[in-house]
Amino acid sequence: MPSTPRPRPKILIVLHQESSSPGRIGHMLIEEGFDLDLRCPPLGDALPETLDGHAGTVVFGGPMSANDEDDFVRRETDWLKVPLRENRPLLGICLGAQMLVNHLGGKVEGHGEGLVEIGWYPLQATEAGRKLMHWPEMVYQFHREGFSLPSGATLLATAETYPNQAFRYGDNAWGIQFHGELTRAMMQRWVVRGAHRFELPGAQPGRDHLGGRLIWDMHLKRWLGEFLQTIFGKPALS
Repeated sequence: MPSTPRPRPKILIVLHQESSSPGRIGHMLIEEGFDLDLRCPPLGDALPETLDGHAGTVVFGGPMSANDEDDFVRRETDWLKVPLRENRPLLGICLGAQMLVNHLGGKVEGHGEGLVEIGWYPLQATEAGRKLMHWPEMVYQFHREGFSLPSGATLLATAETYPNQAFRYGDNAWGIQFHGELTRAMMQRWVVRGAHRFELPGAQPGRDHLGGRLIWDMHLKRWLGEFLQTIFGKPALS
């Protein structure tokens, strides 16, 4: 008799707005053989007490600050002890990375001169990052705060305005400040809804967001696929 295929392992996806989407990351994980378990804590979704039923988790970004006093921000930041304690693969993106930094005792704050990164900006891999993989030279950013490097973490990529761009903590926890998950439709939405932020110091005009995508996004997409495989591996389905 033919063997019964194993059920597809699930990745816990943590989102922060009703309109949020895991975008390209969701597409890539599904293509690799994972299912997605979507939760949105600001809308009242609970996070699991254990990740025994999951292959890992991705905590995405959002317009709020990791320093906000909202109950869900405090609960979600504290919840990160679950994947850390169980040594499950954890990826924090932008807000997700900043929550992880706060949980690990680091600091999240704006630039001393009020500069933001909103648009496409150069990225430079550290020696530790280069040993891991080839990194894109330009990445897409949309943030007004950055984070310190938590004690015990390894810096993987850096930049001029916000020096801490990507890090690894322990075996399985990762944080990145920039965004590789945006589809073209998502970027168009961000450009329309976030247009008021293009006046902030250091931000790029909206036309440069979509124009830069034509030049640099293919490299960012290639890196993202390799990065996700490094973190989550490829599940055996049979």
